[in-house]
Amino acid sequence: MTEPGSLRHRAYESIKARIVGVELRPGQRLVERDLATELEVSRIPLREALRMLASEGLVLLVPGKGALVAPFTPADVNHLFDVREVLESLAARLAAANATPDRLRPLEAVLAEAISATHAGDPQRIAPANAAFHAEIIELAGNPLLSSQMHPLAARTEWLFRLTADRDAAEQCSEHQALFDRIAARDESGAAASAFAHIAAGRAPSLAFAEAWSQSDVDPEQIARARRRRRAEPTAH
Repeated sequence: MTEPGSLRHRAYESIKARIVGVELRPGQRLVERDLATELEVSRIPLREALRMLASEGLVLLVPGKGALVAPFTPADVNHLFDVREVLESLAARLAAANATPDRLRPLEAVLAEAISATHAGDPQRIAPANAAFHAEIIELAGNPLLSSQMHPLAARTEWLFRLTADRDAAEQCSEHQALFDRIAARDESGAAASAFAHIAAGRAPSLAFAEAWSQSDVDPEQIARARRRRRAEPTAH
């Protein structure tokens, strides 16, 4: 990743927090000059931070136009759910296999925070708590390869939670409790099925919200195709 305390790391963390927290909206242009002034960094570490964010799917680098917050299109939402349904079901199965009272305590703690935030009706706490619950299941699964595959999705998962904050938080909380209960009972197949059903239930409402975020003047696929064409073109001598 990058060294904690470095200018690149500071810029990366700051912009990432603004995107995930929806302070910067999908499709919004990121003006380097303004960001460099706000973050008190030079253009070089800022551009490095933007490239890192682009690798995580949070920023789109548009040739000739600079950077913008990645549009969270319906296609992006579908792709994210396709991956989460498979990998998080596996994580729940492995977490149930590894569940012991000691190992369950971190997961129980983040679930308690999610329940507290939901009862308080505090969307600023609900989204990160729900994301932390899913992340803790990955941790409990104890599979380093699975963790490495899921880590780049963590920010986008929390981003999705924040963008869909109008969803029924109580229902999500109830589903998390049911999933926790299956894991705590060491019911491997039940935990996998519960995780799959929980994630799948969020697909349709998330797609409906995605229609509102999509930017009609930004086509990531078209940009990607243009980039590939430029790379394939022979260099003039």
